[in-house]
Amino acid sequence: MGEEEGASRRPIASRSSSWAIRLSGWLARSGATPNGISLLSVVFAGIGAALIVFTTHPIAMVCAAISVQLRLVCNLLDGMVAIEGGKKTKSGPLYNEFPDRVADSLFLVAAGYACGFAWFGWLAALLAALTAYIRVFGGSVGLPQDFSGIMAKQRRMAVLTAGLIAQSIETAISTTHWSLILASAIIAAGSLVTCITRTLRLKHSLERL
Repeated sequence: MGEEEGASRRPIASRSSSWAIRLSGWLARSGATPNGISLLSVVFAGIGAALIVFTTHPIAMVCAAISVQLRLVCNLLDGMVAIEGGKKTKSGPLYNEFPDRVADSLFLVAAGYACGFAWFGWLAALLAALTAYIRVFGGSVGLPQDFSGIMAKQRRMAVLTAGLIAQSIETAISTTHWSLILASAIIAAGSLVTCITRTLRLKHSLERL
């Protein structure tokens, strides 16, 4: 998740899990860099997007779902290696945000093309990026970054993962893509609601300054 710290660090429950602590510690000792781990998340996103768009086999959908989760693991570990592992860099905020936006777009646009509604994927990607923009803008004016909302990153990826697993089952028995259509619709609608709620919270916080 990059090199967030303090109020700018996304709250993640699994950060305190024993497996994450051990793995991040091992990565820090082995010479891995948080920025490199951030970039690895884009690699997993690219693999997952290719599986979604260019393959129709049920197993490919499962592998794409695994790629989504591996992307999230990278997002968790890069921040832990940076903060807990003591490997923060001055360019960390750049690697924190840009790979996330690329990874989101790769997955969501790919899902749109795969389900036959490319515009749905682009809309979901645009709204997902806008949720992050509102969050970062709040931080730029001196407020704590707001990670709230019904469709923050972890929830977007949870919906996409569920949609891919459901699509793997659907693909085994049909040629339809209702699972990915539904997942894309939920992500787009939820991201829109998240943009609205974050903007309102930002407005109220600014008025209290």
